[in-house]
Amino acid sequence: MKFHIMTLFPDVIRSYTDESILKLAQEKGMIEVSCYNIRDFSTNKHRKTDDYPFGGGQGMVMTVQPIYDCFRHILSLIPEGETFRTLYLSPRGRTHTQKKAMELSSFDNLILLCGHYEGIDERAIELLSAEEISIGDYVLTGGELGALVLIDSISRMVEGVLSSTESYQEESFYNSLLEYPQYTRPREFLSLEVPEVLLSGNHKNIDEWRREESLKKTLRNRPDLLERANITEKEREKIEVWKKESKLLRTDNEEGKKL
Repeated sequence: MKFHIMTLFPDVIRSYTDESILKLAQEKGMIEVSCYNIRDFSTNKHRKTDDYPFGGGQGMVMTVQPIYDCFRHILSLIPEGETFRTLYLSPRGRTHTQKKAMELSSFDNLILLCGHYEGIDERAIELLSAEEISIGDYVLTGGELGALVLIDSISRMVEGVLSSTESYQEESFYNSLLEYPQYTRPREFLSLEVPEVLLSGNHKNIDEWRREESLKKTLRNRPDLLERANITEKEREKIEVWKKESKLLRTDNEEGKKL
């Protein structure tokens, strides 16, 4: 899979993608991450990429010309027959999810447009047929952090990037549930001990404990996810009992207390 990042700050992207798992994935040829400085495509003699908004208002808006020419350059590099999708990182877009990451991992190429200042000329979005996508209900200075979130979450879905498919299939959100608690050595730290079941060697009991803890975590922190999770009738009965016992649901006054 190839990621093509349109940005004013390519070093921001490289500083992250040149480390850890993404670096190894690139070295093994499983993914490619290429940055394109939008400023390089400006026809302005000062290489400007922004201007004042028509109609007035605060801030500056990125101009359409350098964005469009950068996009056309990227298209010229994509071999005929390869699939691609263009995404614009924007707080107006639909929120990114694990399901979306899986969907996007099926494309050969992803073109990510990072805005800056007060946004970009709307005509650029139209000309690029860009899908707007958000990483959350808040506003950032630029789209680079959002692009990195997409690159990381999507790369994990690419075969061979992680050690096995189990590495992401057991993680939070893959099955619409949050991940169960994890522990490692030492067995005891400041009087806090590892749950005995994890030391038992009984994999059936361990799997059952992890599943139950996953349900509890989801009920407490993200109960909305339970609506679309694959849950058995017996598990739903347990969840109703937990709700009635108020052992998992926090109130403002209970924040920080042990449950």
